[in-house]
Parts: sequence; C-alpha cells; structure tokens
Amino acid sequence: MISSEELINKAREAMNLSYAPYSHFTVGTALLCEDGSIYQGGNIENASYGASNCAERTAFFKAVSEGKRHFTAIAICGGPDKNDTDFCPPCGICRQVMREFCASDFRIILAADHDKQIKEYTLSQLLPESFGPDNLIS
Repeated sequence: MISSEELINKAREAMNLSYAPYSHFTVGTALLCEDGSIYQGGNIENASYGASNCAERTAFFKAVSEGKRHFTAIAICGGPDKNDTDFCPPCGICRQVMREFCASDFRIILAADHDKQIKEYTLSQLLPESFGPDNLIS
C-alpha cells in the first residue's frame, strides 16, 4: 500500500513536469489508482490562458486515456518556488473531473513545505451536493 508520504513525494517530483512560463506557479500531482499504479501530472500553461490545463486534470486524463477508471487518492503540491510549496487545493473544474471518476470518499491530500504540513479531505468535503454520472443514470 502506498503511504500518503510516498504519494506526496511523487507529487513534488511531478512539479518538474510543469510548464508554467507565464505564472511561474508550478503544480505537481500524483494520482493513485485502485490497482496501486500512480500517474503524475504537472500544470501546462498556454499563451492563450484558457487553453491551459491543471496538474490534476493532466494526471486524470493520462490515467483515463490508458484505461484506468478507479482511483483512491491524489496528492497535490504547488507554489511559485518548487522548494517552498504551499497548500494548493484543486480548482472547481478539477473537482468536477474528480467527481466524474471518483467516489465521495476519494482522498485529496495537500502538502506544504513549511513544517511538512499536510491537509487531507474527501471529495465530498470539497465538492458537496455535487452533480455526477449517477444524476444522469436512471
């Protein structure tokens, strides 16, 4: 079983995958699949800002495009300095993507470098009263 600390380390490592020439705010994620595999993602900016993609969605899209559909946790690290990260919660769009593929108890782990602090939430805590696939299936 992968520990939260191992997943956080993979997220920190994934910050190096980030392409952030405009904001200089790098984000790295490590998405844990139910089978134990891990997909990393970095945020990818674009000169046309709306075409940018968050690190969380990058990891999800990589995993889903390779046939993964069952996830248990994601660790997220981010900040303007790769050596001094702060808590970086997922944006609303990323939370909705998580809702598409994850159960309400999906774990979202945020890590900050100062004092090695960790905050952990479930998807239902960060996206209460959400709309998802089960709303469309009768």
